[in-house]
Amino acid sequence: MKKISPAALIIKIVVLTLLFIYALTIIYPLIWMVIQGFRTNREFFSDTWGMPQVWVYQNYIDAWNFGIRTYFMNSVFVTATSVVLTVITSSLLAFFLTRYSFKISKLLLVFVLGGMMLSPQISVISLFQLLQTMNLYNTHWALIIPYVAFRIPFITFLMRGYFLGMPREIEEAAFIDGCSSFGIFLRVVLPIARPIIATSALLAAMTFWNEFMFGLVFIESDSLRTIPVGLMNLRGTLVTRWTTLIAGLALSAIPIIMVFLACQKQLVRGLTAGGVKG
Repeated sequence: MKKISPAALIIKIVVLTLLFIYALTIIYPLIWMVIQGFRTNREFFSDTWGMPQVWVYQNYIDAWNFGIRTYFMNSVFVTATSVVLTVITSSLLAFFLTRYSFKISKLLLVFVLGGMMLSPQISVISLFQLLQTMNLYNTHWALIIPYVAFRIPFITFLMRGYFLGMPREIEEAAFIDGCSSFGIFLRVVLPIARPIIATSALLAAMTFWNEFMFGLVFIESDSLRTIPVGLMNLRGTLVTRWTTLIAGLALSAIPIIMVFLACQKQLVRGLTAGGVKG
């Protein structure tokens, strides 16, 4: 067994302590939010940091019935559709930019990656007018189309870095065997690129699930609202029932946390493999 020097041991302890504190600052608010959802309003205001004297499960039921159910399904549909369209478009674009070279390929790459410099906030007015002209205002597509458009540059950037590091020999062998370019992409590249695809899907899903501004501006009907905007509306509906509102926040956070925990290994592999290539 290899002996650890005192200096290395001290450094290791310090690093682990800092990581533990950092993890605690992230985990504790989530645990606090879940626990507060089981308390009464009186307990919440009299002892904010205490444990429930009686666990009120009805708060979660009321939050779900007051509108979280509708907002939840809207968010699932918008997020899932946006993620699928973003990943498909970005993977095809990244494959095209890394496997084909022509006169304006670098210019096209700069044009695509330049989209990361655009702020969604500055385009709200023009998008609002465009969506009204296309009769898409107050529909789910009023969120899906802008979500996909603004996320493609970053996801393409991630996937391009991963594709650059993939061995070309397998693709060349498939081409010699008579496989078309699209067949190589579908049968060779995508199976190897599962880590970056999972990473891209997770990062995009987290962005779409928590997006607030477009959901507030482009959606008018309460039946079409997503969770971030719906929770704001829930506050006005419930007046002072803060524990029920907190229960709604906890319910809205559960799906993205579960997806993150399920894909965390792929997330690390995808980011480390795709972030070192230019």
